[in-house]
Amino acid sequence: MAYIRDFGQLGRGDVGLAGGKGANLGELARAGFPVPPGFVLTTAAYADFVESNGLAPRILELATLPPGAHGTDYDGAARRIRALFTGGVMPKEIARELREAYSGLARGTAAPGDGGGADVPVAVRSSATAEDLASASFAGQQDTYLNIRGADDVTAAVIDCWASLWNARAMAYRSREGLDPATVRLAVVVQRMVESDAAGVMFTANPSNGRRDQVVISAAWGLGESVVSGAVTTDDVVLDPASGRVESRSTADKDVMTAYADNGTREQPVPERQRRQPVLDDAAAAALARQGVAIAEHFGSPQDIEWARSAGEFFIVQSRPVTALPEPSAEAPTEWPLPFPKGMYFRASIVEQLPDPLSPLFADLIDGSVTRSIRALLSEAVGSDVVREGDVSLPTINGYAYYYYSSSGMWRVMGKSLTAMGALARGQAHMGIKGWRDHSHPRYRGLVRRWAAKPLEDLPSSEVLGGISELLDAGTAYYTAVQSVIPIAATSEIMFRSFYDRLVRRAGDPPGQTFLLGYDSEPIRAEKSLFDLAAWTRGHPELAAALASGPAGSIAASVRTGERPAGVDAGEWEQWRTRFQRHLDRFGHAVYNLDFVNPVPADDPSALLETLKFFLRGEGHDPHERQQHSAGRREDQSRAISARLDPVRRAAFTRLLRWAQRAAPVREDALADVGLAWPLMRRMLLELGRRLVDSGIIADPADVFWLRLDELRNAIEFGLATPGASITGAERPVRADAVEQRKMLWRGQRKAAAPQLLPESRWMERAFGSMMPARSQDQRGDTFSGVGASSGQVTAPARVLGGPEDFASMRPGEVLVARMTTPAWTPLFAMAAGVVTDVGGPLSHSSIVAREYGIPAVLGTGVATQRLASGQQVRVDGDAGTVTVERAEA
Repeated sequence: MAYIRDFGQLGRGDVGLAGGKGANLGELARAGFPVPPGFVLTTAAYADFVESNGLAPRILELATLPPGAHGTDYDGAARRIRALFTGGVMPKEIARELREAYSGLARGTAAPGDGGGADVPVAVRSSATAEDLASASFAGQQDTYLNIRGADDVTAAVIDCWASLWNARAMAYRSREGLDPATVRLAVVVQRMVESDAAGVMFTANPSNGRRDQVVISAAWGLGESVVSGAVTTDDVVLDPASGRVESRSTADKDVMTAYADNGTREQPVPERQRRQPVLDDAAAAALARQGVAIAEHFGSPQDIEWARSAGEFFIVQSRPVTALPEPSAEAPTEWPLPFPKGMYFRASIVEQLPDPLSPLFADLIDGSVTRSIRALLSEAVGSDVVREGDVSLPTINGYAYYYYSSSGMWRVMGKSLTAMGALARGQAHMGIKGWRDHSHPRYRGLVRRWAAKPLEDLPSSEVLGGISELLDAGTAYYTAVQSVIPIAATSEIMFRSFYDRLVRRAGDPPGQTFLLGYDSEPIRAEKSLFDLAAWTRGHPELAAALASGPAGSIAASVRTGERPAGVDAGEWEQWRTRFQRHLDRFGHAVYNLDFVNPVPADDPSALLETLKFFLRGEGHDPHERQQHSAGRREDQSRAISARLDPVRRAAFTRLLRWAQRAAPVREDALADVGLAWPLMRRMLLELGRRLVDSGIIADPADVFWLRLDELRNAIEFGLATPGASITGAERPVRADAVEQRKMLWRGQRKAAAPQLLPESRWMERAFGSMMPARSQDQRGDTFSGVGASSGQVTAPARVLGGPEDFASMRPGEVLVARMTTPAWTPLFAMAAGVVTDVGGPLSHSSIVAREYGIPAVLGTGVATQRLASGQQVRVDGDAGTVTVERAEA
């Protein structure tokens, strides 16, 4: 037989012959799973039908018309193509084999040549060559016909299935995915109908949270097609398949069910006694889940399974891989228990640079490190007896870092605030701009250089861990010193702008921020370095073309390995690579997030390469010209304002302006170097990780970030981080399960919106809310507010970014939406039409850089990443400090 294959003749390797659905059903039937009998009319039949009726040229013409004609009118093209199929004539040999196979199915076998047989109800299902694959999500694109009876109706349903290969949604999907329409084919599955009393869908991994240890079942009365299409309400059951325990259950009021009609199906009311009755009890759900797990184990991946139940027996009518399954995630926390009573918890200062839950190892190390640095600083500033043991720490609640001050410690520190201000003004205790420049910055740089010069591979693991702690302590001490620079910069700007707005500014005068723009700072120097590299690259067309067209991740890998892209001259490549490495050596330590689980640009320059490609395309403004323009306007306006003032106001204006202009760039320079130790710390941690992989402790070097500090210390003390040492006899690394559980918990915690202040109370919000870097999370409606940090208005699509792993999705002209930004985010500002953050204020990094770029910014909304989704049209008003979701008219 040329066109028919029984399920028992097919396997997972027969996609080209039987389509994804047919191949999977054949695989299941051969493996002994309860699949109703059936056969497949192969793709050869489709090809011969199209050829014998001369349809191919016309189909391709309609399916690939250019934009502006029918190329964008998929509905119109689909109607025309369907008419071509229904007007075609089925070749005699295909018709004969189809009738014989149907007759054989009616007699209890799908083998052809048996002849005769009563009409039997069958499902006629499309099975495309590009569906039900792990790499695609074509499921449901083509049509299915249920309860088809008689050979003539089966033949008509087959032709309708073939035509559905070209329905509007399928063509639009293939166009988006860049698939050549000339390469697609369709097989047709013909399968005995199960006269089911219940049916539904089962996922062998939870599609909402990615957990592979949960099975999710949706169930309804009657036939299952309406469950797949979403036409009826369903019961939903979540189970632990290992124990069979039902973890959650939702029993719907099921008012409608799908049932047999004379030919096809119909919707009918569910009998009253069944409407609120569970379709599956716990035992039945557990039995079905066991069947699903066995199928998933057979295919080697989580499965999306359609099932039916008849007379208490379950049947599998379809199975496909689950596509786009998220990484496993726990439930988001809703309670925020306090580890220590009688104190205040707040997310500000260094915590602003920790927007996500902390990785376990960083959490263990940073708490003590921050506590030591704060106590040392305050001891010098206000006296050694003021801050006592237990007064201050950096605990985590649901994984999120909080500054904790005991109530008594807070009052003691507040009582010494004037003493602290005096120390700040004098530069005492390494504080202020002078303390940062003369002590903190050079000390930090020197320590990083000393550790970088050590032969890392030869150091004992205990010494490597000690070095990591020493470098982290240096980083937190440096950050604490930087925190004393920020108030100086903030105070200088506030005082200048207040004086200017009240006593100097007239109608038509520029805003105060104009006088603070056009200065160099480390983030701006980094941008200019990248822009200059793009300008040099454009002088080498083959190299520029390869970099502009290649995926950023692949280029980043080539930078590490030295392997040049195809078609690029070796000499040009090495020159470019040397220049880019020079950029990374100077600027690649800028952190996206202080938690060292996150790579910095020096580790993974993919995010920088996206901005480089943006500049290579000639998009964006020349930062040198922008800076010159801002500086020129600043000086012109300064002279004009100064010339018209009386001597007293001129002197005050000049003195306050010079103070603000000196302080603002220093703040950005100081912040940019917080991560000086981070590339080295990450190398040291990954070296320990490699040693632990060799000893059988963890599965991947990066899993070291997910160990607790005690676990790492114990492994080192027991010699398990020493070359040649290993644990034998274990099926997998001994801490692998713990690492996966911690990652799953972290992903769930990341979904939460951490309160800015704890305990949550009205008096806390009234007393301290205005000091926090974010507004209340209790904002409703299409408009929410923050701080207007850079003036102007823009309406554009939002792009919500969780971190550098999302940077490649940013498109020029979109509004950058993030929990917060650091100097490492600056390259994205060149593309952005506006900036919106959860955390930040009028003098934060986001504000200063947005002003330099001349784009509106609304910061500290507290809710932006929770309320906005990528692609939504939003209006950002940097003057009013509001963000509005633009609702499309119906």
